[in-house]
Amino acid sequence: QFPFGRRLPCDIYWHGVSFHDNYIFSGQVNKFPGMTEMVRKVTLSRAVRTMQDLFPIEYNFYPRSWILPEELPLFVTEVRMMKESDPSWKPTFIVKPDGGCQGDGIYLIKDPGDIRLAGGLQSRPAVVQEYICKPLLVDKLKFDIRLYVLLKSLEPLEIYIAKDGLSRFCTEPYQEPTLKNLHQVFMHLTNYSLNIHSGNFIHSDNANTGSKRTFSSILCRLSSRGADVKKVWSDIISLVIKTIIALTPELKVYYQSDIPAGKPGPTCFQILGFDILLMKNLKPMLLEVNANPSMRIEHEQELSPGVFENVPSPVDEEVKVAVIRDTLRLVDPQKKKRKDTQALTSPSAAEARQPGFAAGMKDKQHKHHSLKLSLKLKFYLKPGLSQTSEHVPETRDELLDAGPAGGLEYESSRHAEAGLPSLCLKQVFPKYAKQFSYLRLVDRVAALFIRFLGVKGTTKLGPTGFRTFIRNCKLSNSSFSMASVDILYIDITRRWNSMGIDHKESGMCLQAFVEAFFCLAQKKYKALPLHEQVASLIDFCEYHLAALDEKRLLGGRG
Repeated sequence: QFPFGRRLPCDIYWHGVSFHDNYIFSGQVNKFPGMTEMVRKVTLSRAVRTMQDLFPIEYNFYPRSWILPEELPLFVTEVRMMKESDPSWKPTFIVKPDGGCQGDGIYLIKDPGDIRLAGGLQSRPAVVQEYICKPLLVDKLKFDIRLYVLLKSLEPLEIYIAKDGLSRFCTEPYQEPTLKNLHQVFMHLTNYSLNIHSGNFIHSDNANTGSKRTFSSILCRLSSRGADVKKVWSDIISLVIKTIIALTPELKVYYQSDIPAGKPGPTCFQILGFDILLMKNLKPMLLEVNANPSMRIEHEQELSPGVFENVPSPVDEEVKVAVIRDTLRLVDPQKKKRKDTQALTSPSAAEARQPGFAAGMKDKQHKHHSLKLSLKLKFYLKPGLSQTSEHVPETRDELLDAGPAGGLEYESSRHAEAGLPSLCLKQVFPKYAKQFSYLRLVDRVAALFIRFLGVKGTTKLGPTGFRTFIRNCKLSNSSFSMASVDILYIDITRRWNSMGIDHKESGMCLQAFVEAFFCLAQKKYKALPLHEQVASLIDFCEYHLAALDEKRLLGGRG
């Protein structure tokens, strides 16, 4: 550990909080710039909503959401209209503060008028969502799923999902929300950090019992009841890929700002925690994404009043050690060197070489348990030693092999390093890229945005850059003059800036540019559905920019 940073370069930097924990110029770092901002509740809701506008059916795994305070009047109006059109509709809503974590500040309401305005929503924005009233229950308890997802690369996009996850249970039997039970957090909120304080919380060494279990144990139980668990996994894989596709456009803007193309800099990877709820009909719903999922493998136990002891948690250990061990195996900087060496040496000589890398760790939040986990990893990374997660039946491999609807199979990854268990992380992208590539429209819009940013390191587009984009793509004409272009830029930029979106820089942020682009697409291609309008305008812009690049290239040669 290097709490104050390290001067000598490392192959891998393991940061505790964000990309900016330490100033680094080479190697690999376990955080992407901008990820913490992107998975905040407001930003995630905006990113998913953009995709819902384009592909409403494909993105119906995220509850209907409104962003507070700016959409409070819209929320009140829409709820009133829905109730008038369907008097039998008696919804419940859940309010989640934007920067909250571990259940902090979350509460349920029945009426928009019950939103707590005390303390000022202006200072702490929030998201209000339709509450999922009919979750799948196990032992009469509501639970959610924490799945670990490795984003190994942004360009090209590379995503892995862990074969197993955690199921975190409420500690009071579930009942559908009523005015009487709305405030019973142990019944409605699955957050571990809340339920740990319940007198009904059960710590168990068995993966099949207790208030925290492995996800595979839930799947085995569902399978025994005749449920189609392969379809459950297929739907979860689709949910994860689609969510990351929604996040990548803005992540690329952050990335080019911190690590400009053509300059030396680190590459990034990141373990994300996806919180998913299964509905009664087994449809997975996305609750949230965590940029810094807890990797603790022990829990606190009170020995006497005020005296606590850290006790190992076998369920956490089973899942989390495998995730970190295999993340390190996948990003191992020596892997390519070993492959090159093995091609030139005999097998016995190659086997004699042990993988080695230096890792710089800077952890502002969890120094104690990170150190414990690193000691555990030393044990689990030794060849020839077994690991608890490998004792779970191989059905998990078979389940993940189902993949998204289409029946494609995973590569087995059975060629893992001698003596180590097979990888618990399975690639889902680009493995299934063909099935999801049509969704990546906003990625292409972001590429246009980045092209016209001009100054390297910036994340906002100035008026000159926007006008250049319009001119180069030949989007202005007699019915859409450059004066109209300026008005469009000013109106949309002013509105987004009034929402409190990053005032560090002036100009048009990516979300504002996407809105302007959608507006231009609707003007130009009136008769088409929105996703076809946007795709047509992207093709139009890319065609003219390619022609311009070719003309400049020929001019340069001349």
